[in-house]
Amino acid sequence: MPQRFIFDSSILNSVVGGHSAIEIPKLNIHTLEAASSFLLSYGFDVTRESDLEKLWYYHRRALVLMLEKLGFQDSELPEVFRDRKGLSDIRQLLIYASSQNPDEKELQRWACAILRCMHVFVHAENDLFSSFSEEIQSQILTPFQDCIRHDGTTHRTFLQSSHMENMEPIELLGFEVKPFKTSSSTVIKLLAKPDALAMKIFDKLGVRFITRNLFDTFQVVRFLIRENVISFPHIMPDQSSNNLYPVSLFMEVCDDLAHRLDTLDEKSIQKAFDQKLAEQGENVKFLRKENFFSGEDYRFIKFISRKLIHIKPTAGKEEFSFFYPFEVQIMDQAAHQKILSGPSEHQAYKERQRLAARKRLFPE
Repeated sequence: MPQRFIFDSSILNSVVGGHSAIEIPKLNIHTLEAASSFLLSYGFDVTRESDLEKLWYYHRRALVLMLEKLGFQDSELPEVFRDRKGLSDIRQLLIYASSQNPDEKELQRWACAILRCMHVFVHAENDLFSSFSEEIQSQILTPFQDCIRHDGTTHRTFLQSSHMENMEPIELLGFEVKPFKTSSSTVIKLLAKPDALAMKIFDKLGVRFITRNLFDTFQVVRFLIRENVISFPHIMPDQSSNNLYPVSLFMEVCDDLAHRLDTLDEKSIQKAFDQKLAEQGENVKFLRKENFFSGEDYRFIKFISRKLIHIKPTAGKEEFSFFYPFEVQIMDQAAHQKILSGPSEHQAYKERQRLAARKRLFPE
């Protein structure tokens, strides 16, 4: 067959067919020289000691994740891949992943799995957060924290304006800064979701508000906009979720309540919202970003915003800026109570992710 008509269908599908490189079942690298060229194109020069150490570092990270987080057994892992001494040359991993020898089928499978894991670690740990984590966390979280007031006498927490005295504070049952995702949890998430990319992990950093009732959850949204804690033009609309209460119905109820002359206490306000929702029956439409791994009972308002981060380098270098995403979650007491009373659901969520990640490493 003429060479001009021979193509690698797996790679072609990866480049222009919409498939992830992780789905490629086998590489086509059979010499150390070819492996060096591949790695140089990928971003690592094996003639540089620092690059070589990084590759071995990602090899270790991959093995730890597979054995300690994803549940693969030590006995399953071929001995040649267990440490640097056994493999000798990191480029051998690429050659094993390309093997067409039937006797090396198991080695070929494991080499591909390790490379898939290493690949995701490389992308997860080489973003802006890894270089500017302190600046990013400070510039995103400080505006939120400046609005939180703890009353030491009553032990209550409020969301309160720092400069608008006539704005009534909103009592909170809780305010949490979500611990930023570790690279291990990010890698598992990326492996579990075939359409996910490291640059599309938007919830590495975030905050959560827990309110007393449904009405207050929307009051928190209004407060964050009015106080310019967030800039609404920077919201990423395709990442928003709201399965707590539809915005259109919320606005209808608020319009009705605004025209009522009777005294409205917390219970009567909640009753009005409940009644409107009940009237809609099965016609209610929530905004829910599909997530196969999340339970249906996990009800909240969530959106992703972006913050323009300003970096001032030392030694007189020019200042530069970039946008970085963060997540805001808001839920009422009832929704939060379901989370607290059902830790097994969160564990089930993590287990579904773990199983999907395992399957992605060994798709066959």
